[in-house]
Amino acid sequence: MAAGGRAPAPWVLLCLGALLAPWVSAGGPCQVEVNISSTGTLPNGTLYAAKGSQVDFSCSSSSWPPPIVEWWFQAPDSRTEPFGNNWTASSFKLFLMSQNLQGNYTCLAKNMLSGRHRNVTTELLVYSPPPSVPQCWAEMSPGTFMLQLTCRWDKGYPDPNFLWTEEPGGVVVGKSQLGVERLNQSQLSDGKKFKCVGSHIVGPESGTSCMVQIRSPSILSEPMKTCFVGGNVTFTCQVSGAYPPAKILWLRNLTQPEVVIQPSSHYVITHNGQSSTLTIRNCSQGLDEGYYVCRAENPVGLREVDIWLSVKEPVNIGGIVGTIVSLLLLGLAIISGLILYYSPMFCWKVGRTFRRQDMGDVMVLVDSEEEEVEEEKDVAEEEEEEANERVELPKEVQKHSHIHRVTALVNGNIEQMGNGLQALQDDSGEQQSDTVQDDDRPV
Repeated sequence: MAAGGRAPAPWVLLCLGALLAPWVSAGGPCQVEVNISSTGTLPNGTLYAAKGSQVDFSCSSSSWPPPIVEWWFQAPDSRTEPFGNNWTASSFKLFLMSQNLQGNYTCLAKNMLSGRHRNVTTELLVYSPPPSVPQCWAEMSPGTFMLQLTCRWDKGYPDPNFLWTEEPGGVVVGKSQLGVERLNQSQLSDGKKFKCVGSHIVGPESGTSCMVQIRSPSILSEPMKTCFVGGNVTFTCQVSGAYPPAKILWLRNLTQPEVVIQPSSHYVITHNGQSSTLTIRNCSQGLDEGYYVCRAENPVGLREVDIWLSVKEPVNIGGIVGTIVSLLLLGLAIISGLILYYSPMFCWKVGRTFRRQDMGDVMVLVDSEEEEVEEEKDVAEEEEEEANERVELPKEVQKHSHIHRVTALVNGNIEQMGNGLQALQDDSGEQQSDTVQDDDRPV
């Protein structure tokens, strides 16, 4: 009798008898042992192997005569099928474990003499880490204005675990299998970094990670716009540097609090990524003139820019063009007058050109000076005295006036100028000759 007052099980005695005196009678099988190597063990005792690895299977039992060992396999949601058999022992290897080799492995030991049998079933899972690296991003939480951090590491089995930390410093933000964490405003600041570390049960041991950096938005827009009454005008608001992406709103700064502009037939709002436009149709001076606000906001920060809209009456283009033409004509007339006033020779040349006259004409100017007049008076008095002294009747005395002849060369014709001077000299000589002849006549 065993310790504790309990008798051993009959099969134990039979196994002992078969082992001690195998020639007496058949016994077993007993003590069936299954060994599956190159595997890991979960807390509940379940074995697991990594995808692509090699796994060794072996099964043994105490029996007389030696038992027949058989292996059976049952995949999830399928029936049990034989895997192989051996007369004395069973061992085999599976190379490149895959998902379809996951399931229950059963070792069956049977005593062919006595007909007795025993079996042991072991569950084996096949795990696989994700083939790529984690992907993480930040966004606004749906339905709220909180920052949501999301980390994904897909196509692995089972799901990996995720750890979010603040960087630098490594302060833990959260840990879960979902990889999603929501942060309130006090945990956020412009430029802060968050790191997601993904870990899987089959490795890698140090895990793999990704990082996000959050930033507040910046806005670029024109400060002033002009619209004519009845026309259209478009405001453009360009947001940059915002992560997660900012939400863009258009407001009219007429009342407090500011009024958010809603799309309508008068206001047309379009969004293209982080760029937004507001088009105002049929501008009205009383209704539309004033300040407009473009607002960009994400959980990290808020930025606004004011745009002033000036609405003006349409300009008379025809009147402006007429005024410009009139000014040009007036300027041309003034310039022409100045040229005519300060350049008489230019006018003379123009006139000669229109009259088609010979450009070799010579102009003679005569000028009598006071001294020459006095000399003529003196000569006349002397002649009168001589005439009184003569007996005969006085002859006609020809007065010689000193004439200043000024010859102007008009077209650079030197020969004609010389001919004109020679003619004047000949005329002077003839006059002097006639005077001499008159003086030589007898009284």
